[in-house]
Amino acid sequence: MALELLLVAFGGMLGGFGRALVSTLVAGLLGERLPWGTFAVNLSGSLALGFLAGGLAGDPGPAPPLALFLATGLLGSYTTVSTFSLQTLFLLRERAFGRALLNVAGSAGLCIAAASLGFVLAGP
Repeated sequence: MALELLLVAFGGMLGGFGRALVSTLVAGLLGERLPWGTFAVNLSGSLALGFLAGGLAGDPGPAPPLALFLATGLLGSYTTVSTFSLQTLFLLRERAFGRALLNVAGSAGLCIAAASLGFVLAGP
C-alpha cells in the first residue's frame, strides 16, 4: 500500500508540473481570451488517459503500479476540470456567453473524442 501511495504522489507532482508548463506555454502562444492552456491540458490528458485505458482494456483486475502512477497520479494531477469549471464561470460572469459555450462544448466534445482516439490507438 505504501508503494502505491508513493507512486500516486510522485505522479501527482510530475503531473502538476506538466500542467503548469503546458498551460503557460499554450496561453503564451494563443493568448488568454479563451482558456487555451487549460483546454490543451485537458485535451492532451484525455488522449493520454484514453490511450492508457485502451492498453489496459483486457485487464479487469486491480490497477497495476504503473497505472496508479500514470492514471491516478500523473494524469489525475495534469488534467484540470476544476480550473476549466472556474474559468467557464468567469466567462459567464463576464456575460461572454458565446465564449463560455464554446469552452464547454469544445472541451467536452473534443476531450471525449481524444480519449476515444487514445483508446483506439492503444487497442488490440
